[in-house]
Amino acid sequence: MSMWTLVSFLLLANVPPDGAAQLKKVDGLMPELRRIATDPALVREVKRQNARRVPLDTVRKRDEEWRAAPALTPFKRQVLGSPCARSLGRYQERLGRVMAEAFVMDNQGALVGATRRTSDYWQGDEPKWRESFNGGRGAELREKPFFDESSQSYVLQVSLPVKDGARVIGALTVSISLLEL
Repeated sequence: MSMWTLVSFLLLANVPPDGAAQLKKVDGLMPELRRIATDPALVREVKRQNARRVPLDTVRKRDEEWRAAPALTPFKRQVLGSPCARSLGRYQERLGRVMAEAFVMDNQGALVGATRRTSDYWQGDEPKWRESFNGGRGAELREKPFFDESSQSYVLQVSLPVKDGARVIGALTVSISLLEL
């Protein structure tokens, strides 16, 4: 993408005027985001959830229940209080408000842990999981900046594969607050 295309996009998307400079700062965060995606505690939790081999029908049923209940249900509390979520929380404390949210998904796109309540439990039908898991091949994805209603900030989501050695076992998505860069 050319610089002018990027600036035009940012202006049309109502991203703050210094958005182009902020997007460049995301490059500086990538080494830290890659470290998070390889954190042994996160890898362990993804492996643990994958080993349960929860049928996709069950994952989808949990997703329906998750989306239907705006309240913080016991299952939502379990995901938000999981060892994976606590590990993500430590990274969020270190990075500060730059990390608007983060969540980890298993090999089907189901949440393993999250720093805050997401709109849905199953991410397997979304590009953030499909492209970063990439059929077990892994890839990095940077989505276009957008205004996130739940965090009330302009964010750019970065998704990366979670790997056990060279094997892709899940995915990590981090929402970067562009106003906090």
